[in-house]
Amino acid sequence: MRGMSDTTSPATSAADPAATPAAIPAAIPAAIPATIPATIPATVDAARPDGFQRVRAALRALSHEHEPRWLEVSARSSQEAADALGVALGQIAKSVVFKRKADGAAVLVIASGDKRVDERKLEAHTGKLGRADADYVKARTGFSIGGVSPLGFQPAEEGVHPQLFIDQELFRFDAIWAAAGHPNGVFLMSPQQLVALTGAPVIEVAQS
Repeated sequence: MRGMSDTTSPATSAADPAATPAAIPAAIPAAIPATIPATIPATVDAARPDGFQRVRAALRALSHEHEPRWLEVSARSSQEAADALGVALGQIAKSVVFKRKADGAAVLVIASGDKRVDERKLEAHTGKLGRADADYVKARTGFSIGGVSPLGFQPAEEGVHPQLFIDQELFRFDAIWAAAGHPNGVFLMSPQQLVALTGAPVIEVAQS
């Protein structure tokens, strides 16, 4: 999902990675609808690509209630994903990857599909950021652009996972969908579950 795994132009350098996360809106219920739209053509089997299998294994290890789903149509962009799922564009939790200039580490923002990441706001948490190309994204996450998941990473040679941040704009919705390691893979959760699954801080990072 291109929007779910967009590489965006740079931001700026390592300020305070441990910055205090913004408060999670309390008004939105943690529960999400138990039913998944029946119109979505999807299957899961052992023949799926490695990235999809890693995400499925990670979700199972974390006892997540929803299995990843395999769409029969590719959803490389946030809009394609929203159209395939029949949901609002903002419900797509896209992965936007940056390269931190100070040490070359990957920074991944899980952002709402209808918003653009404000790189200057993000730099307040990470320091200066640079552009992440397709080879860099693959090497640092184990996923190709279009299918970058917020979990199930294949560690880089240094064994370091990306530094994660969650866009607070996702909390406008009860249910959101993220990439499951491949452009055809998705999985369902609530924003609160995304926090629990990743341990990532929630920040205000969308362009005004």
